[in-house]
Amino acid sequence: MSLVVPLYDGLSLALASDGGGAAPDGEGSGAPDSGGASPHDRRVAPGFATRRLGRGLLLYDGECDLAEEGVGFGVPILKRGLQTIFPGRQAVVQGESGGERSITVEYDMNLVERLAARDARSVGSPALYSAKNALAALHRRVPALRAPLTGLSSALRRTFGWTTTFEEAGEGVTLTLTYTVAGEPGRLAVAVDATALPADGATTVVVMSEQGARAFDRYRDDSGGELRGAAIGTWDEVTAATASFVCERRRVAFTLGQVAGARLFRGRELIGTRVAWAGFGYSFPATLGTMAYELRVERLP
Repeated sequence: MSLVVPLYDGLSLALASDGGGAAPDGEGSGAPDSGGASPHDRRVAPGFATRRLGRGLLLYDGECDLAEEGVGFGVPILKRGLQTIFPGRQAVVQGESGGERSITVEYDMNLVERLAARDARSVGSPALYSAKNALAALHRRVPALRAPLTGLSSALRRTFGWTTTFEEAGEGVTLTLTYTVAGEPGRLAVAVDATALPADGATTVVVMSEQGARAFDRYRDDSGGELRGAAIGTWDEVTAATASFVCERRRVAFTLGQVAGARLFRGRELIGTRVAWAGFGYSFPATLGTMAYELRVERLP
């Protein structure tokens, strides 16, 4: 069951009203969900491990889901050193005020990424995950190493039959996000409340706004920067005042800008039927407590 917020000209945003499911990873199938549900009830294609995560607002053009593996607009992630903590269960509160549509979501930050073997059992080696996290950090920091590291990862997955899954990592903390659609068509305001984080917990909060990589394969910004496909990179800082991802085939774009106290990054990854996301992430210290930003979805001429 989803909450659907119409925008304009056939565009809409959908938010699943239940938390992340507990289904095992079905990586590799890439098949669309079946079963007769409304198109807006498809949280994510079952070929993607991210279907277990709590997800944000997913973008639709008519009945076409543009999110693919992307977690949607406005999804929190926590960093504790090299470890990344993802949202699992959600509690959704829907409300309206005047001409505004407001939705508040409490994300339970309780999942960590793991590798599963061919027998679907999680690989439990702490040394393996320490190495995996270190290589992921290297992948983000050194663009020249991204292609060989991705190739190495794919080769190891094929050799050992590893797939991605997400497991609970003990008791989680709660982050609250409020989404407000108001004013001009396609304008989305996102407010993040991270004040519940313990002082000795996460060091960094990252708020993702992403959709699908096959749909959104062009990046542009107001400084004149323009990149396509793999040239966009997987995690590079944006220095322009505003930046956009564009789906040329459907003439749709989403745009956001810099926020004081946060760093803005862009990224896009497309790896077979396993990874398919494109979008932005705001990174800010957990001590900041709160932050807010606006995102605009538009139909291009």
